[in-house]
Formats: sequence, C-alpha cells, structure tokens
Amino acid sequence: MLKILDWYILKRYLFTFLMMLLLFIPIGITVNLAEKIGKILEREVPFPAVAQYYFDFTIYFANLLFPIFLFLSVIWFTSKLANNTEIVAFLSSGVSFYRFLRPYIIGATIVSFFALMLGLYWAPKASKGFNTFKYKYLKSDKGIVKTQNIFRQINDNDFIYVSNFNPQNKRGNMFTLEHFEGNKLAYKLSANSITYNDSTYRLVNYTKRTIGEHGDIVETGRRMDTLFAFDVDDLTPVEYIAETLQYNELNRFIEKEKQRGSSNIGRYEVVKYKKWSLPVSIFILTIIAVAVSSVKRRGGMGINLAFGISIAMVFVFFDKVFGVMAEQSDFSPIIAVWFPNMVFGILAIYLLYNAKR
Repeated sequence: MLKILDWYILKRYLFTFLMMLLLFIPIGITVNLAEKIGKILEREVPFPAVAQYYFDFTIYFANLLFPIFLFLSVIWFTSKLANNTEIVAFLSSGVSFYRFLRPYIIGATIVSFFALMLGLYWAPKASKGFNTFKYKYLKSDKGIVKTQNIFRQINDNDFIYVSNFNPQNKRGNMFTLEHFEGNKLAYKLSANSITYNDSTYRLVNYTKRTIGEHGDIVETGRRMDTLFAFDVDDLTPVEYIAETLQYNELNRFIEKEKQRGSSNIGRYEVVKYKKWSLPVSIFILTIIAVAVSSVKRRGGMGINLAFGISIAMVFVFFDKVFGVMAEQSDFSPIIAVWFPNMVFGILAIYLLYNAKR
C-alpha cells in the first residue's frame, strides 16, 4: 500500500512538473519571438542562428525559473488531491504526514540532481549561445563590456590601465603598463594609444621609464609594435562571462580575476553560489507547496494557487534584490545567494509543523 502511494505521488510530481515546463516554455518563446521578430527580420538573421538561439533560450529560461515551475506544479496537483479528499484518505489509513511527504522528497531529489547538472554543465553553454546571439543581432555591444577606466592586474608583476577602449576597432587611449619586481617598480610604459592588430599591439607616442639605482632611463618613440602577456579580452571584460563557464572553469576564472583585482568578483561569485543554492531551493519550495496545498480550503485550488504565486513572487524578489546587492556593493555574495533559502527554509519548517497537525 505504501509503495503504491509512493509511486502514485512521485509519478504525479514528475509528470505535473514536466507538463508545467512544456506549457510555460512555449509561452516564453512566443512572447520573446513577438518582441524580437522585428529586429530579426530587419537584420536578416539566418534561420539556423534563430533556431539555435531559441534552443539555447529554452535551456536558459528553464534554468532561470526551474524552482518556480516546480513550486506551482506541486501546489496544483497536491491541491487537486486535497479537493478530491485523497489526502484525507491517506492520513486516515494511519499514514503519518511525514510518511506522506516522502515521495515528494524523492521527487525533489531527482529534480534537484537534474537542476544541479543543468546549472553546472548544460546551462553555461546555452547561456553563451543565448547571450552571444542577443548582443550580436539584437543589440549593440554597448553595456556588456567595460570600456572606461580599465585597471587590471595581469599577473603577479604587471598592471595595466586604459582610460577607454573601443572593442570594435580594438583601440584604447592613455595606456599604461607598470612592471614590479617584488615591491619595487622596475619600469613603467605609457602611450597615447594602444591598438591590437593580428596578435601584436601597436603603441603610439610611447614613453618607457626604467627605474635604476643611479637614475632613471627614459626611452621615447613615435611607434612601437610589441607583444604583451595579456589578451585583448583582458581590456574588454564581458559582464555575462561567468554565466557561460562550467563550474571548474568558473572556479579557475574567479581565482584569476581575484589575482587581477577585478571589480566584478561579486557578480562572478553570485553565479557560482547559485549553482548550488538552486537545488536546495527545490527541496524548500516543495515542502512549502505541500504544506500549503495539502489542506482542503474554501475556494478550492484557486486559493492555494494565489497563495503559492504570492510566495513565488516574494522568493524571486528576495533573490533578485540580494543578488544585485552582492554584484554592486561589498555585500557578501554567499550570504546574498543563500539568504532567501534561509528565510524560506524557516517558513517551510513553520508551515510543515502546522500542516502535520
């Protein structure tokens, strides 16, 4: 009897969640296409590129709203069980509420594992294709790269600064490179402009000052073609790059950016921690959904769905607000990412305690 109960609820859990995805993802694609179709036709985007974009959009959209889809699907089918008095029958037969909850936890474990793999490995590739298409065909590059007052630590010894950089023609103004040996400045190279061209850099109106014990040596020139130990991408860091990296690549990238003194570390670490917080939120939202919808109420399923949508909106609000705080201030990224789970975890315990009574 109990095994039949487990299988019955687990099957409904997974089936309803899948149906929720199949329902809302086409709606999301339709809305996005209606918004973007003008620019797609105007810029004559090839059909294969559009098809790949919407394949990537499907994965990106699903990963973004994974817990919300699951939350609403659990509320929907559990409310249906409650309205049909099936839950009353289960509990009246001697099954405890915690035992009734077990198939939901099993289902949450399955979905959480899928969400973890999606976030760690599959979603980054889709995010790269999604964002590349969007900024290539649908909008200009403005806003995705930092082009003003770029200061970067390239390695343990070298620091670069560019007052502004144009990613289109790969040209920057007021370039400076400082090379240190230990804690002492060994030389400083500055130029009015720097241009990247075919793996080499061209400096115009440059000055190189080498620091010596008995006096500095100053070298000036009109033009110099040279190689540097940094790539042109180091001068134009893309804001969404963390979303496009798999977990191991993201860890290495963050360590590299920390050594360089990047100002976007908070943004990158928010992406990193969300890969782990998402599966945990699935368990929390599942428990809240069961606790809210397992009781038959006046107004039926509509009341439960309205309450569930309200909780989902608050959850998204917390997630976005604290994420932005971590990205744009010194607020701890790990606290920002896990705070919504902590708050809703406490809510889940409270609702579960009252539901089992």
